[in-house]
Amino acid sequence: MSFNNRYDLAIVGGGPAGATAALYANRLGLKAILVDKSIWPRDKICGDALSGKAVDMLKDLDILSEIKLLDGSTINRIVFGSPKNKIFEIDLSKSLNDRHIREGYVIPRNTFDHFLFNKAKEVVDVLEGFNVQDVLVNNQSVVGVKGLNQKGEMEEILSSVVLGCDGFNSIVAKKLNLYKMDMKHTALGIRCYFEGVKGLTDQIELHFIKEINPGYFWIFPAGDGIANVGLGLSKRDIKNNKKDLVKLLDVVTQLNYFRDRFSNAKPLEKPKGWNLPMGSIHRKNHGDGFMLLGDAAGLIDPFTGEGIGNAMLSAKYAIKVLKEAINSKDTGEKSLSAYDKMLWDEIGPELGISTNLQKLARSKFLLNFVINRASRNENLKDVIGGMLANEVARGDLTNPLFYYKILFS
Repeated sequence: MSFNNRYDLAIVGGGPAGATAALYANRLGLKAILVDKSIWPRDKICGDALSGKAVDMLKDLDILSEIKLLDGSTINRIVFGSPKNKIFEIDLSKSLNDRHIREGYVIPRNTFDHFLFNKAKEVVDVLEGFNVQDVLVNNQSVVGVKGLNQKGEMEEILSSVVLGCDGFNSIVAKKLNLYKMDMKHTALGIRCYFEGVKGLTDQIELHFIKEINPGYFWIFPAGDGIANVGLGLSKRDIKNNKKDLVKLLDVVTQLNYFRDRFSNAKPLEKPKGWNLPMGSIHRKNHGDGFMLLGDAAGLIDPFTGEGIGNAMLSAKYAIKVLKEAINSKDTGEKSLSAYDKMLWDEIGPELGISTNLQKLARSKFLLNFVINRASRNENLKDVIGGMLANEVARGDLTNPLFYYKILFS
């Protein structure tokens, strides 16, 4: 493949944010190149669940029907467990709200990301094994990137705008002095695939047990009898309470409540960890000639730890703004600020609510109360299901009377 000398955009990182940006760029007629340091396919440590927002984005890209054919699991129910092991379940197929998605998916990221990456590869120029070393700057504006290609040769790529879609350790953010690891707003997750876990059906499970409070333990069916099992907890709590998540995973799976389910289970790997930059703060995500998307912009939901949906949405909005910027021949910070406003007008209220829910999770009493209440209250179940599907009106989410009515009706 021959590559153009200059692009409208250079996309650094081929995960969901980058691949989605490439697909929308092609849809809007922008000239794009996508570069990634890996040779694909590659694994990405994650819970592997696709949220309602991710499902909506896949619909918008007209590829949801293909997603359903990938190896993984179709999800019809969401199960929550309290510190006292009280359970409440959301049946997506029986939601009181007709707007809710009727099913979700758990697809290993090795499969899901590769699928999206190949879709991008069909419509834009792609360089695999390209390790970005720095951004190119001219007159204080980003004008491209340079890095090592597969031959180990330094190569420059010129573009009107650079999109940093390269995750928590974003080289784009680092080189622009925007990267800062904040213990308070960063979580750590560990994942381990198991086979032989009992009780895997069409449900994902989030257990807010006291042993990892204020984090949670998850069990997600990943297809072919395999379970994605893991823990998530803020880095500040890990440090303050001197927790070792790998050891804690062994402890949790052997608790009385879970022991039988893991009695014949075998891990398929050593537990692997990754950092989760939470959307509990609003980070700078744009400037002269650049935008940050997905994890590089810190858009992970503070309560659920899910980031794919927001990553894909950030890509859609970034490309929409970029198209207008290219047409007006203005890719300066003020022009690209429309991306930040559009994105945070959409996800800001949700992230604010999730931040408050994450704070609520610190109280075992309140968790027990809410989950016990939800087990007997269909309206509350439906609201929580809608929040997870991102389909509850934002005005409701920011109105305290809304929660009072739901909790005490």
